[in-house]
Amino acid sequence: MTDLARYQDPLTIQRVLHATRTIAIVGLSGNELRPSNFVGYYLKRHGYQVIPVNPREKEILGETSYPSLSDVPVPIDLVDVFRAPDALPAIAREAVEVKAGALWCQFGVINEEGARIAEDAGLPVIMDRCLKVEHARYVGRMHWLGFNTQRITSVRSGLQ
Repeated sequence: MTDLARYQDPLTIQRVLHATRTIAIVGLSGNELRPSNFVGYYLKRHGYQVIPVNPREKEILGETSYPSLSDVPVPIDLVDVFRAPDALPAIAREAVEVKAGALWCQFGVINEEGARIAEDAGLPVIMDRCLKVEHARYVGRMHWLGFNTQRITSVRSGLQ
């Protein structure tokens, strides 16, 4: 059984969020009804450069879609994974090869081997968390809905 608590540390999540500008979303769907599309749309609206990684699509959310991380022509701060857990080791290896800054695995994307590959290369790993939900929680978009942001301040910039 995977100890998910070590991959869900609030301080690590906040550091990754504040250090990220470019996000490659592996498995981003062109279907507006899919969670990956909703997350990508949200992230674009909040100023992130979203890079779709999906070999079946040419363009998603108005952005060129690439077949793999190694085809992305710009540095990647964060790799966000919307794929089956068994695909994670290969994605983690590719994230390490392209020198991504961190690996984020969405809800249900849990694979110890993939996490170990990324960690051994020095990448922070967040697993079984939604990037949109965590962004909203720690950047201050959900606090009024009752989510615990672990803050005692009205200031919304920087790490708390």
